[in-house]
Amino acid sequence: MTPHRHILGTFDEALASLRNNVLMMAGLTERSLERAMKGLFERNDDLCANAIADDEEIDQLEKQIDKDGVDILLRFQPVASDLRRVVSAMKLSSNLERMADQATTIARRARKLNQHPQLPEVELIRPMYEHAMSMFKDSVDAFVREDVDLARAVVPRDQTLDDLNRAASRTLIERMAQDPDQLRGYLNLIFVGRCLERVGDHATNIAEDAVYAAAAEDIRHQGVAAST
Repeated sequence: MTPHRHILGTFDEALASLRNNVLMMAGLTERSLERAMKGLFERNDDLCANAIADDEEIDQLEKQIDKDGVDILLRFQPVASDLRRVVSAMKLSSNLERMADQATTIARRARKLNQHPQLPEVELIRPMYEHAMSMFKDSVDAFVREDVDLARAVVPRDQTLDDLNRAASRTLIERMAQDPDQLRGYLNLIFVGRCLERVGDHATNIAEDAVYAAAAEDIRHQGVAAST
């Protein structure tokens, strides 16, 4: 789907700038998550520190996107699809900022884990990481391309991530009972799993916003409504 040109060229320029900042923020957030998880898997404190340092730049970008979005709304008073694109871009940046916060938390947990002998159970986290990042990348791609079908397909994948997290948590809790000396390490891995689950939640939010931006359809809570 190719978005139509707005009658005011300056609106197009402002919207393009807003979207470019969102894409830059998405790239930084992806990098931060990858650094944090690589720091965990490779026991690399420098990568963890870099992931934590990324958060400041991401926070500043979110503030800039919010400021520019409000400015566009006030200056051009867009309606219909133009309004949805601006609002959705601002909401996307909020979800990206929260994902970056999860990356920071993961990096801090990883640094604690790196102070002790490696736990083989860290591999329980890898499938969750791969699944969460796949959801993240597809949700942003769907937003950028205004691909409603791709966005819709992201939403049900969150259940798989939830299931992976529950299974990993159960195993780690069992390990705590068997080896209480490693309780702190297993607890840190449980918290990393929860962070990745939240990354999936934010990816789902982005996918839902992508559908709304492109098709003016609110698909939030549809699964909940269907089951009641």
